[in-house]
Amino acid sequence: MVLDKFVVCRRRWRWHLLDGQSGESLLHLRGLNRRRANALTDRLETWGSERDEHRINLALLARVDPEVDAVHAWLARLTRASRDGEGHRRWITHDEVEELVRLRPTAPTLRELASRASGLLTPTQSTAVRALDADLQDERRRANELAEEELLDRHRTFFDAIESSPLTREQARAVICCDNRVQVIAAAGSGKTSVMVARAAYAIATGLTTADRILLLAFNKDAAAELQQRVETRLRTQEIPSGALRAATFHSFGLSLIGHATGAKPRLAPWLDDRDGAPMVGHIVDELRDKSPAFRYQWDLYRLVFARTADSPEGAPAEWWDRQTDVAGHRTLRGDTVRSQGEKMIADWLYLNGVAYDYERAYTHPVADSEHAQYRPDFYYPDIDVWHEHWALGRDGRPPRDFVGYAEGMEWKRGVHASYATTLIETSWADIIDGFGFGPLEDDLRAFGVELDWDPDRPTPGTRPVEHEELARLVRSFMGHVKSNRFTRADLERRLIGQDTGFSRYRSRLFLDLYWQIHAEWERRLADENLVDYEDMLVRAAELLERGLASSAYDMVLVDEFQDSSSARARLVKALVHGRPAYLMAVGDDWQSIYRFAGSDVSVMTEFERIFGPSEQRRLQTTFRSTQIITDVASAFVSKNPRQIRKTVRSVHGAGGAPIRLASVTATDPRRVDGELAWAVEKYLNHLDARIERGDIVAGPGSRISVDVLGRYNSERGLLPRSWSPRLDVTFRTIHRAKGLEADYVLIPKAVDGTYGFPSRIQNDPVLDLVMAGLDPYPFSEERRLLYVALTRARQEVAILTVAGKESPFVVELLKEGLIEPIAPDGQVRTVCPSCGQGLLTTKEGKYGTFLACGRFPACRHRSRTEA
Repeated sequence: MVLDKFVVCRRRWRWHLLDGQSGESLLHLRGLNRRRANALTDRLETWGSERDEHRINLALLARVDPEVDAVHAWLARLTRASRDGEGHRRWITHDEVEELVRLRPTAPTLRELASRASGLLTPTQSTAVRALDADLQDERRRANELAEEELLDRHRTFFDAIESSPLTREQARAVICCDNRVQVIAAAGSGKTSVMVARAAYAIATGLTTADRILLLAFNKDAAAELQQRVETRLRTQEIPSGALRAATFHSFGLSLIGHATGAKPRLAPWLDDRDGAPMVGHIVDELRDKSPAFRYQWDLYRLVFARTADSPEGAPAEWWDRQTDVAGHRTLRGDTVRSQGEKMIADWLYLNGVAYDYERAYTHPVADSEHAQYRPDFYYPDIDVWHEHWALGRDGRPPRDFVGYAEGMEWKRGVHASYATTLIETSWADIIDGFGFGPLEDDLRAFGVELDWDPDRPTPGTRPVEHEELARLVRSFMGHVKSNRFTRADLERRLIGQDTGFSRYRSRLFLDLYWQIHAEWERRLADENLVDYEDMLVRAAELLERGLASSAYDMVLVDEFQDSSSARARLVKALVHGRPAYLMAVGDDWQSIYRFAGSDVSVMTEFERIFGPSEQRRLQTTFRSTQIITDVASAFVSKNPRQIRKTVRSVHGAGGAPIRLASVTATDPRRVDGELAWAVEKYLNHLDARIERGDIVAGPGSRISVDVLGRYNSERGLLPRSWSPRLDVTFRTIHRAKGLEADYVLIPKAVDGTYGFPSRIQNDPVLDLVMAGLDPYPFSEERRLLYVALTRARQEVAILTVAGKESPFVVELLKEGLIEPIAPDGQVRTVCPSCGQGLLTTKEGKYGTFLACGRFPACRHRSRTEA
């Protein structure tokens, strides 16, 4: 076969390599058999076809060395990132690796050579090729695992001494995790403050930064002052210079930053007292009502009719029972009990306009049959002989899904009126609250000769109306969310008309029309005197940083109680560390997020990486406070909500501890409930004192046993006795104010159901959902976290008091799950209602004898006979 100038052939039993033109034997191929000769022929063919390719590869080799040098220089930088100046392992941050990824050489020639002739690469070149495709973040994780062990060992003395007690391994791991963004999820009583103090000290001691470049942010003055004192004390103890290390509240820091950036520090509006400016809103409202009759009417219409109306045709559950009519529902301003919130809305509007009406008056003609009882329309107007039906229809023109047979009932009722030629006015929930307000009803009534006489000052013998001060507080709360989130009119209009928002448009627009007039006057007053409010302090500071008009003076930012951050606080924190080699540590516990009403957004914890970028997460899951029994009950209760971050919390006190106990009091007269609970509180305190006397409870020398009575509302303070044993240190706090504190014993004095119960059934006005952080759909999600906070304040024991027949749904759940131990001094063993599953059955006396009734009456009307 001829291959360019060569031929391989066999002559006289021997194989020869011949000249292709002359036929002269150039080489005698010894030891060659046919198989090997064929292989040699194939190779010569391949070589012939690849000669140009080999020439190309040789040219690539000649150009590849500079690229290999660049790759190895880049690798050297990567290696240096993993070591400190003395050659010890150090923590490699996300941002360092992202920068290395950005600077990674492209090396096109080296990549081409590797794809064409990898066998020609030297070991050095092969190493360079592998580096080009390495997953650097994965390499970072592996390197940091090694660094962590070395750092824990190298700084063991520091971790043992920086706080009054040695740091645990999980605390120390959080301290040395010096990444750009670190989220520390800290269970109740897990020593989060120790981690923050040690983190600041570690950064200074290791030369990561200096004290004046560290900022600690807290949520109130007391917390900031305590943090400042503690970090200075601990650093001084270890002879670490604290210098100008600063702990501040978000607001004071924002105000200071604005002053430094603009050269003119603004002044906080003097009207922002403990009530956060609600009285000023009230003052503005008074002026607007005096100036504008339209504003006055809209304000009173919202306050008296719409303020407590639900945002769906189903409405809220029944909260009132009329013994005379046996109607369970909602009490009107006039004092009637109507079956739905929609009917209450109609009745209140009629009453305020002076319209005479009868509620559920029997229809003039007998129409009862085998399928229907005697017809009773919603309203009857005796002065004009007109009937009125108010339908629970949504914006789709349909009743709620669980209103079985409702649509058929509507048609039957219309047919009745058609048959007897009686006049029927119709309204619907959607028409009024989502469409046109009371305009069409007003037109109908006027057409029949009714004179409307609007009087917002009519006496209200029925339900208590929303007071001016209450609505002013709602407006101020709404304003805080609007300003913190930088919402404009257009923003809220888009949110209002968005798909499937569920917001009631007429009702919401009525409120927004009022709000923007108040907002404009509030802003005018601030501008006229160069004042700021609390929201301005955060938003303006963040804007200055984002626009480059201010610069952050801090390399390390440590944030306490991060679960309570609002979007404005989160924005300020992000602006402080964004786009520069800084270190953020955010410490918090989503299980203790209890300030949504004040602007906190639990998603800053649950969606930390979405907001701040790639981060490291550390968990503090060892509690030094509560017993394991308290910890287990509290954890099981709060984690029923699937949106909460899962944790496994362990107590250093071991598996023991007293069970959480529940005691019930019986009060047949509702006016005696607080008196019975106060008696039970006093009895509980006397019981603790007797245990101390017997030696069952041992206090330290010269110390007293601390008892925190934690109420859902401040009004429960009145349940405490006037005096108690000097061996007890008893304090009343609301649960919100107890956050961050602890006591030996905790008593929850009023775990009852009801509007002012626990969980609270006081409905936030639905309009707040236009501006507040995303609503967690899990029932009573924030109230559930509030009970978790209450339970985890206790070091030793927790006791809960309730009222028979008025037990909190939380109490029912805990009993049903076997998580608390009931004490039944009256001998009754209460079981869960088989109808609703949310109340406990209680023995009642009726005219036919003893029976069992659900404690949620009138919302649940289950009755059953008692066993003989």
